[in-house]
Amino acid sequence: MQSKATTVTEYLASLPADRRAALEAVRKVIKANLDGYEEGMQYGMIGYYVPHSTFPAGYHCDPKQPLPFGGLASQKSHMSLYLMGLYVGEGASELTRWFQDAWKKSGKKLDMGKACIRFKKVDDLALDVLGQAIRRMPAKKYVAEYSAVLASRTPKSRAEITADTARKKAERAGKKAGKTAAKKPAAKKGKASSKR
Repeated sequence: MQSKATTVTEYLASLPADRRAALEAVRKVIKANLDGYEEGMQYGMIGYYVPHSTFPAGYHCDPKQPLPFGGLASQKSHMSLYLMGLYVGEGASELTRWFQDAWKKSGKKLDMGKACIRFKKVDDLALDVLGQAIRRMPAKKYVAEYSAVLASRTPKSRAEITADTARKKAERAGKKAGKTAAKKPAAKKGKASSKR
């Protein structure tokens, strides 16, 4: 659920008191353990990112955006913490394995996707484990891991990316048209049989 808030203060003020208190508690842990990141609004949530002053290239999907590292959001039925450092680069599997083991030892249940940790209340979280995970991925290390992943990919030209996008759009349109065409004859057959 993206917010139109332009500042973290505005975002937090827009939340119900219980959600605001939970996110502020998680935010406090995040900020106490960040090394080289900045906080601000990014993608409609509280974002933690490598500033352009440190990594001028920015996010490869949108270079105008600083490189995202984490996010904190109030969703419709839960709250979410996104930690991209848990799945980016060669060290990610090791960090993720450590993270999951440490969380299990805390006795808390982990509700996690690739880099998204979902929670309903702050008591669901192993805050000390979160703090340690963030400390294990300072911005310099994250940028190095991220850059290595990008360098390992076969680069595509802007024309190839545009062609891929156009091809996928045409495929989707073709499938949609096929479904529509398939439905129309069935409707006509039904009408014809009811006239008999």
